[in-house]
Amino acid sequence: MEPMIDRIGGEAAVHLLVDRFYDLIETLPQGAAIMDMHLRGHGLSHVRPEQFAFLCGFFGGRRYYHERHGHMNLREIHAHVEIRAQDAEDWLAVMDRAMDETGVAEPMRGQIAATFRRAALMLVNRA
Repeated sequence: MEPMIDRIGGEAAVHLLVDRFYDLIETLPQGAAIMDMHLRGHGLSHVRPEQFAFLCGFFGGRRYYHERHGHMNLREIHAHVEIRAQDAEDWLAVMDRAMDETGVAEPMRGQIAATFRRAALMLVNRA
């Protein structure tokens, strides 16, 4: 089967998705807590290319993040961040809107959303 990255339009589609996602994070109320997390960390200029690098590999394409950092362990990547269940839900809602607005079509969108949900809920580490 063709990798997800190819089914959604390749690296160009991943760039569009990441850029739209962070544009929404910067402007929507659901993005406020996530924005604050990034501002306390490396900032948003750091996170866009890192998420692009991660998602390319996550979607079955070139593993840029792994090449740079030697792993793709989401728990390790987020270990320094306190993540509440609401933060995970907000992230998922914003990503769903970004997928909608950048034209990620079904059935890929549903498959991606289900995988993102499992990953986001696994990262919750604060009541």
